[in-house]
Amino acid sequence: MVGGGPAGIFAAIACAETMPRAEVTVLETGPEFLAKVRISGGGRCNVTHACFEPRELAERYPRGGRALIGPFKRFQPLDTVEWFESRGVRLKTEGDGRMFPASDDSRTIVDCLLRAAETAGVKLLARRSVERVARLTEGGFELALSNGDTLLCDRLLLATGGCRAAAAGELAVSLGHTLEPPVPSLFTFHIETPWLRELAGASVESVEASVPGTKLRERGALLATHWGASGPAILRLSAWGARDLHGLNYRFPLRVNWLPHLSAEAVAAALHSRRHEQPARLAVNTPVPPLPARLWEALALAAGVGRDTRWAALTRAAQHRLVQQLIRTELPVTGKSMNKDEFVTCGGVRLGEVDFKTMESRVCPGLHFAGELLDVDGITGGFNFQAAWTTGWIAGRAMAC
Repeated sequence: MVGGGPAGIFAAIACAETMPRAEVTVLETGPEFLAKVRISGGGRCNVTHACFEPRELAERYPRGGRALIGPFKRFQPLDTVEWFESRGVRLKTEGDGRMFPASDDSRTIVDCLLRAAETAGVKLLARRSVERVARLTEGGFELALSNGDTLLCDRLLLATGGCRAAAAGELAVSLGHTLEPPVPSLFTFHIETPWLRELAGASVESVEASVPGTKLRERGALLATHWGASGPAILRLSAWGARDLHGLNYRFPLRVNWLPHLSAEAVAAALHSRRHEQPARLAVNTPVPPLPARLWEALALAAGVGRDTRWAALTRAAQHRLVQQLIRTELPVTGKSMNKDEFVTCGGVRLGEVDFKTMESRVCPGLHFAGELLDVDGITGGFNFQAAWTTGWIAGRAMAC
């Protein structure tokens, strides 16, 4: 197994538990195993998501969803929960469906996985980078390591993580595979609009964010940051639009409807009622729920409403501008930043070259894949870890046959 992340370790455990006599070794380039698990979810580890219907689950993957329907029928979040709980780790579900260890500590997951690997007899070798791999004519593979050692194996799993650079997929390419071009997924937007940056820390529970000229449109929470915008709506937009937004060089207009539950007519009616019911109140001080007061004030000022304008003095033209600002604010995006610890990349080994019943290569017998090295990526919320558990479990069991 090449790669000591969640997919590689899970595959190794599945293989060793299925065939106890097998010699299973995991090679990790870095100094520690499961490094991404340790830092994920702010150190809490978003293990999976409480979505237990395979087809519905597959819809959370901008790339690879269709290919994952079959695998999810064999190992899905419910199986993940049972796997960890059978080893003494209880998971809890939060209001948005994300599932974390009850301890709220990623070390609980890391320790569980490493303990299961040790119990199963898996050999873990850190600081072992694979420089080259060759398929042997008589079957099996020869691996040349960075420390000068050579290893032979009957079956090989590549679970080296997302191809943030094409070089990360060189081993797969050297064995005949094709890489879909890697581009970032799950990122936040840089927006230089001063009034938005001044709102850093403010959040809105539900907005509709879209990119004019594309089909990209998502609903969810939006968080104003010191560099622009983040939150579930933005992250989902970036995931589904990974290739489109890369093609735009991350420079595009972001359109935000701050009140997606109301039609333009309903918003206008809400403003009109304020003119009649609260004529003496300052317009910038009386937000339409559920907008935070700071955001409402910023939007009103951006629409040209004077700070000392009272509702009674609000002109029809000013009211129209305010309605438009509330339902179609346009913010110029000038770049991106990767989201916290979400190192997710769109791209990787072409899915048509892999048999998802076994995760075995269709072009190189004996070679298997798992995790983000494949052209599979999910939205934020535990879906990428679930793809790692599922593909790792299937690959590991298949390698033991």
